Amino acid sequence: MHVFRCVVDEGGFAAAARKMDLAPAVVTRLIQDLERSLSVRLLHRTTRKIALTQAGNAYLSRLRLILAEIDEAGDQAKQHSREISGSVRVVTTSLVAVNLLAPCVAEFQREHPDVMVEIHTSDRPAQELHQFDLTIVRQDDQLDPDVVVRPVLEMNYVLCGSLTYLQARGTPRTPEDLSGHCLVRLREPGTRLPTIRLVNPAEGGRSFEVLSASSVISNDDEVAYQAALSGAGLTVLPDLALTARLHGGQMRRVLAPWVSADELKLVATMPSRQFMPLRTRIFLEFFVQHARKVAASPPI
Repeated sequence: MHVFRCVVDEGGFAAAARKMDLAPAVVTRLIQDLERSLSVRLLHRTTRKIALTQAGNAYLSRLRLILAEIDEAGDQAKQHSREISGSVRVVTTSLVAVNLLAPCVAEFQREHPDVMVEIHTSDRPAQELHQFDLTIVRQDDQLDPDVVVRPVLEMNYVLCGSLTYLQARGTPRTPEDLSGHCLVRLREPGTRLPTIRLVNPAEGGRSFEVLSASSVISNDDEVAYQAALSGAGLTVLPDLALTARLHGGQMRRVLAPWVSADELKLVATMPSRQFMPLRTRIFLEFFVQHARKVAASPPI
């Protein structure tokens, strides 16, 4: 359609080919294909000039309006990659959403009030990344090899308990003391309960496998946190659960300097970097800096 309009405006096939940087044979073929698809001749051709047929003239008059609308729609779409406005859709786990994403959004919108951030939570966000602009997941989640990955932060998992629980059951002083305590555990649907292995960096990485009974098992990390905060048992949480949120000192780390053998490696994934809107790119950088600042903060 663009080629047909150009042929008429430029007065010939050769001129249109030069204008659109196409081979003359390509221009001829495209016009023939267009006429064949419409089952009507659009142009009278002679060796010296071209002229619109009656059908071609009627078609072109409607076509100009349609192409103008298409050009305008394209310009509006391109603006989304340059302007700091519109929406950014993000999916992550409940724990990351509550501790990092929601506070980050509040700060971000003070600087960019025209950007609306849509937050979704999932116990398996990696499976939904193609439906969102950004997906915040653990690096060890199974990711498609073609997605773009941006590291966010690395943190230790630590053993925690609420003040209420520790006052009632006592504070463990050694890993062996954990046999007399209950645990709040996290388990993804359809998987076995993972083994908790603690390591002590101060003793050359000496390890200890925790065999305590479970009092609560959930597939949602925020539910597990709330259960532990309410006194249901000890739990293993990333450092950010202690540094990122106000808990009034009710959640305490125990058995320091022991940490879980598993680290939290948080990454942001995107379906593609090629057409990432500017608002998404700026929000991602803002989130990364916010998360790293929180990780470096002392416990609240």
